[in-house]
Amino acid sequence: MSYNPLEIIKAMEAALGRGQTDLSEFFHDDFVWSANKGCGTKNGLEAFERNWYGPWRAIFGNQVFKTERYLADGDWTACFGACHATHDGPFMGLAPTGKSVRIPYIDFWRFADGKIIENRVSVDFADVLAQLGTDVFNGHGWEAFDTGARIPPGAS
Repeated sequence: MSYNPLEIIKAMEAALGRGQTDLSEFFHDDFVWSANKGCGTKNGLEAFERNWYGPWRAIFGNQVFKTERYLADGDWTACFGACHATHDGPFMGLAPTGKSVRIPYIDFWRFADGKIIENRVSVDFADVLAQLGTDVFNGHGWEAFDTGARIPPGAS
């Protein structure tokens, strides 16, 4: 391998943090971005920029990415962390609040020809909505098992 996937990921993350609009230096022509419910799947860089990255920048201002750990294994690189930002635009039906939010993420990237060809992502929008005052679990989140507020099914 004549390229370093981890260094490419770190450079790409820095570009995202700067709000760089042209990301083509990092992404393969056949790039696919797929994520958890609420985020969708973006086929190609244009779809990613239009349907994820553009709205992301418009909704969440003052972004600072704080990746806690990177891992690399051959053509795959992964990380987890959080983006710290300001809720500046309409998000999931909520008007902008100006509140600071922490947006947890987990990313897995696969490389081909020295560029990112696949990005599997989990972005914790349920956590972000909770920070903005909306409980998507309507009080039925399993955190209640941890606090003793609810008893787990099957517990004796």
